[in-house]
Amino acid sequence: MYSIKTVNVLGSTMEVFLFRPQGDGPHPAILMAQHIPMGHTGLENDAFTITTAQRFADNGYVVAVPFIFHWWPKSDPLEKKREESRDDWMVADMQAAFALLKAEPDVDATRMGMVGHCWGGRVAWLAACHLPQLAALATFYGGNIKKALGAGNVPPIELTRFIACPVIGFYGNNDTNPSPQDVADYSAALTAAGIKHTFHQYDGAGHAFQNFPMPERYHKEASDHAWAKVLDFLQQTLAPDAPAS
Repeated sequence: MYSIKTVNVLGSTMEVFLFRPQGDGPHPAILMAQHIPMGHTGLENDAFTITTAQRFADNGYVVAVPFIFHWWPKSDPLEKKREESRDDWMVADMQAAFALLKAEPDVDATRMGMVGHCWGGRVAWLAACHLPQLAALATFYGGNIKKALGAGNVPPIELTRFIACPVIGFYGNNDTNPSPQDVADYSAALTAAGIKHTFHQYDGAGHAFQNFPMPERYHKEASDHAWAKVLDFLQQTLAPDAPAS
């Protein structure tokens, strides 16, 4: 289903999970930032991330998912990883994974996008501010974009002007982080920076509405609509050679 490569990030070894479509390529590619639940102990334990990455691969993309919690032992508690996470580490993680993905022989380096859900939705926004080569950014209900993580860092929203690609975002109106007001602020920042963007907001849906392993959060109607819209967006921006449904 996937292969695993490793890269060195500031002296720490990071696993990168690679998913491939059928055919020799070159294919467009997606750098996918993981969310936190389950996956903080290893991506192989995260059904949502593995299934979603494979689904993108089935639609014609080479997908790379870096394990961004490599800074701690996998047995360390989630709370410790949340509290000690740093934006400069996340940027280094994404830059290293992007370089690995770009160098893959079946990747078209001119057609590379960024996707992330939840914690990964924030990481994806942050990464796009530091990866001007990206041709697309899709962010799903990323909270805390107005908050910096780690001393000396600035909130990702303050770096919005450095995003160099169109953006699509997906949010539940029952969410509190990001709240509808947060989403309005995200949109305002993109507008102020002159960045083309489209946001989809769903009544009755809360945070992590695509997270099917969590039935208390999953909202099928919103999830299905968002999936169709993100595939259409990526088709327009990255033009995969043989998209599936």
